[in-house]
Amino acid sequence: MHWGLSGGARAHVFAKALSFFDKLSPAALIPVLLAFTSLVGVVDYFAGVDTTFSAIYLFPIGIAAWYLGRPIAIGFCILSTFYWMGGDLLAGARYATVWIPIWNTCVRFAVFLFAAYLVAEFKDLHDELESRARERAAKLTAEIAAKEQLERELLSISEREQRRLGQDIHDSLCQHLTGTAFAGQVLAQNLKSQGSAHAQNAARVVRLIEDGITLSRNLAKGLSSVRLSTDGLMEALEDFAASTSDLFKISCRFECPLPVLIDDAEAAEHLYRIAQEAVGNAIKHGRANNIVIQLEVSDSGVLLRVLDDGTGLQPGKTNGEGMGLRIMSYRAQVIGAKFRIGRRDTAGTMVTCLLPPEEEAVS
Repeated sequence: MHWGLSGGARAHVFAKALSFFDKLSPAALIPVLLAFTSLVGVVDYFAGVDTTFSAIYLFPIGIAAWYLGRPIAIGFCILSTFYWMGGDLLAGARYATVWIPIWNTCVRFAVFLFAAYLVAEFKDLHDELESRARERAAKLTAEIAAKEQLERELLSISEREQRRLGQDIHDSLCQHLTGTAFAGQVLAQNLKSQGSAHAQNAARVVRLIEDGITLSRNLAKGLSSVRLSTDGLMEALEDFAASTSDLFKISCRFECPLPVLIDDAEAAEHLYRIAQEAVGNAIKHGRANNIVIQLEVSDSGVLLRVLDDGTGLQPGKTNGEGMGLRIMSYRAQVIGAKFRIGRRDTAGTMVTCLLPPEEEAVS
């Protein structure tokens, strides 16, 4: 008889029924099982000797073995054996010799005891597996946390090294080039005062040095962090687009229709680095001539988009296998943003990074 339920449905109902016992304390569970066993004994007595209730007696014994332990389960084994044998005797059971009821009592007690032992062993095995699962989960959680911490530290080290390199370029190289340009100007003026034909060449060298100073300053600015003001990301991306155009002699422009203010300096830093990496990939790998960096804000969050007209990604490699793509993806993951990269419908590559509102990123 299946009561119109499938095997999975019956298992679900049985699990629901067992969940009732999970809510009871041992002090409350013992009286419930005693009452249930006594009720089964009364029903067994009125049913007579022709009806067996062995399976029903096993239920409170199994519950006791699972939730209360072996000693209490043995007590229920004794009680169930007493009810079963006593009910048969009171119901009028007759035996040829006195050894038959003694044998039946011993056998029934042995069956109950064996069932209680099996349930208790399963409970011990269940607890051991749960304990191992918790230990492994804790170790895995700790390993993941340690790995994430190491990745963050490596990323932080990389950021510090970039900032240090940018500062060194600004303080050392730019100052050296400035001194060189000043010396070149003095030389050009001296050659001009002497009427030398090399005065124009000296002036041209000075202009080249001044261009080098401008490029070095732009490079140092690109390696520096985003300024901590809320509009620092917009200013940094605009300066980066301008310096990229000057340095690589391509068209790189920044588009931001409405002001985008970001209070989280770490998020702004990562978005800036993602844009840097995307532009670098477009130039080095995509050989792009036109790049657009877009920044906008909506109800979905802050959207950074980098478009180029380069060769684009190879088919089947939209997930990216290079270090740069993995770093961009990881940066987006750190700030809770959604990162995507793919081929444009026309030509080139499109990189998008959507930073959700702060409350969604936290959740």
